[in-house]
Formats: sequence, structure tokens, C-alpha cells
Amino acid sequence: MARIRSSEITPKHVYVNRRAFMKVSAATIGGIAAFTPDLATGQTRKKLEGVRKSPLSTGETPNTYEHITSFNNFYEFDSGAGDGPKKRSGRFRPSPWSIAVDGHVAKPASYALGDFIKPHVLEERIYRFRCVEAWSLVIPWIGIPLADVIKRVEPTSKARFVEFYTLHDVGQFPQQRTNALEWPYVEGLRLDEAMHPLAILAVGLYGEVLPNQNGAPIRLVVPWKYGFKSIKSIVKMRFVERQPINTWQRQYPQAYGFYANVNPAVDHPNWSQAREARLPSLFRTTRTLPFNGYADQVQHLYAGMDLRRNY
Repeated sequence: MARIRSSEITPKHVYVNRRAFMKVSAATIGGIAAFTPDLATGQTRKKLEGVRKSPLSTGETPNTYEHITSFNNFYEFDSGAGDGPKKRSGRFRPSPWSIAVDGHVAKPASYALGDFIKPHVLEERIYRFRCVEAWSLVIPWIGIPLADVIKRVEPTSKARFVEFYTLHDVGQFPQQRTNALEWPYVEGLRLDEAMHPLAILAVGLYGEVLPNQNGAPIRLVVPWKYGFKSIKSIVKMRFVERQPINTWQRQYPQAYGFYANVNPAVDHPNWSQAREARLPSLFRTTRTLPFNGYADQVQHLYAGMDLRRNY
């Protein structure tokens, strides 16, 4: 019998949480869950209208709705990857919601979510999603190009980076009562990264409104970077001149750099990044691709850079 190398086995903390995930997913492994209230969380699932297909989607088969919504990282609800965010996010209220835009822009404003999204056509983008913990999914996001929003607010010549902030509300986010991270959660992109056609602001998945545990009501999705860059429950976008320090970079700089491009040649200090576990598999048998398989589209953004030093 062939032996499985220890490097191909998912880290224990991920495996333990995933066992609960597998129990939930087993009943729906063959298809998408029905359009009903989610009895596990009390959330009502709502359809999004007027969604068009995007030619930028991968041709891979998406994971099921249950896979995508039952195995999450969302530190504001739970400190581990698994079904904890789904169990603990039922009381979160993503409406009403507003998003502030400020910094080096000609049109700073505070937008209600509907006004923020309204001018743009919603698109389905089926993207690979790679988490730094070496697990991955294929997700049919619904959203709008981030570049469209940026053009609308007209950054000035001083704007070189975009900084994003998650809602800070200890009443709704139980983990924000702890010192697990420095709150609120902050992320950032270089302006040219943010303007790339693949970068989107997602408001749904599988044709429905984004569930709480997946970052409701609006989150960033940058498919060529590790998942922690795709900040959830955004309340502010700030256009700045200097490179922001993101939350995980501040917390553990040896492992979480500013760029966080998926790179199988640069390991996490605690495990290899050369392979990943494509959920619902428990084993890291899928080869990780540079830039998560989007190298042809994005590698020009990093021409001349040392991607080991700028990890």
C-alpha cells in the first residue's frame, strides 16, 4: 500500500474543523441546496436578479453551495477554519449598510450599499479560491469589477494604494471582544492591482445574496492572492499614498506579507504551499499553481519584483 507523505496531509487544526464540515456537506454533495431559509443560521436566502455570465470565469466545476458556506475563515466570528462562522453569524445584520470612500479621491462620499452597487451590472465570476492554510474551493461569486468603483470616485495622482476596512462592531462580531487580532480588520492593494479586471467586489454567490459567514453584504475577491487578502464586510475604502500594513502582516509578518500572491515556491513557516486540499478532499494532493492559475493575466503586475522577498 502506498504511503501518503506527511506534507500531503492537511494540518490537524484544519482537519478537525473540516470533519464537522463534511457531515454537513454529505447530504448535498450531488447538487445545490434548495432555495429555503438556512435552518442552521436562520438566514433567509435571497435571489439576485439581472446577473450576467462573465467570460473571465474558470471552466472548473464549482464546489456546492454547502461546501462554500460551511467551511470558512472569518475571524470576527471564529478563530479557526470550519463551520464556526456559519454557526455564529446568524444574528449578524448586513442591512442597512453603508460604505465610506475617502482619502486621495475627487469624489469622497458615504454610499448606501444599494447606491454603491446600483450603477453596475452584476456578473457571475467562477473563480478558484486558495486559502493560505492550503485548502481551496471553486466559487461562483456574484459581484462588480472593483475597477468600475475606483473610476467612479476618481483617485487623484497621490493615490497609490487602496486600503479596506471591515466593520468594527463588538455587538455583532463576538471575536472582536478578544485580542485574537488587532481590530478592525484591514487589508490593502496597490492601485494597479485593484484596477485589474479580475478583482471584484462580491455581493453574492450561486446567484444569491452573500451569506453572513462568507462576508455579507460585500467583500473583496482577488483570485490570484491567498484568501486572507479578500477582506469581508467592508465599510470603508481609503485611497492612500503609502503602502498600508494589513492585519495579518502586523500579526505575523514572517508568514503574511502585503502582496500574498499564491506562490507554491514560497512556503508558510509551518507548512509547504506546493500542494493544496481541494475541498471536500482532506488531503493536499492538488498541485498549487503560481498566482493560483491566473499567472497569464496578472504576472505582468510584478515584473522585476523579487516575489520571495515581496511575498
